Amino acid sequence: MKFRKAVKSDINSIMNIIQGAQSYFKAQGINQWQNNYPNYETISSDIENGYGYVLLKNNMIIGTVAIVFDGEETYNSIYNGSWLSNGEYTTIHRIAVDTSHKGLGIASTILKNIEEMSLRRGIRSIRVDTHEKNISMIKFLEKNGFQHCGIIYLKDKSQRIAFEKIL
Repeated sequence: MKFRKAVKSDINSIMNIIQGAQSYFKAQGINQWQNNYPNYETISSDIENGYGYVLLKNNMIIGTVAIVFDGEETYNSIYNGSWLSNGEYTTIHRIAVDTSHKGLGIASTILKNIEEMSLRRGIRSIRVDTHEKNISMIKFLEKNGFQHCGIIYLKDKSQRIAFEKIL
């Protein structure tokens, strides 16, 4: 498998994965990634800003993620808890795996790559948030050493559960 920065020609493949995740969330009654988010413009912006990454298997994109190394404004305030660290951190956004590859450890492979990238940059903390009903993501985070830290609010005032992992 190969993990690399996403390029413009990856957008349609990434959007197929995102749309699969959106359908899954809708079927599960999870109000996350609905209302046309993330959309083509979001993914295009991730790529332009250098945040977009993809995981390939046999030259096919099977996973996607946005990785931010320069902070996350909505993480400046945390409620009902606190972050584990105060220094630099990596932020994970929009992680998704192709529907046909769910349950095969693909998200863990993406996470290992993010951890390696963070450590190479001298960053020893990773933060992420998710919807309280996204049980599969919560279990994934806990299984991979993330700790529940509290609640954050997105710019649209949506509440999310915040997690952090110290590397």
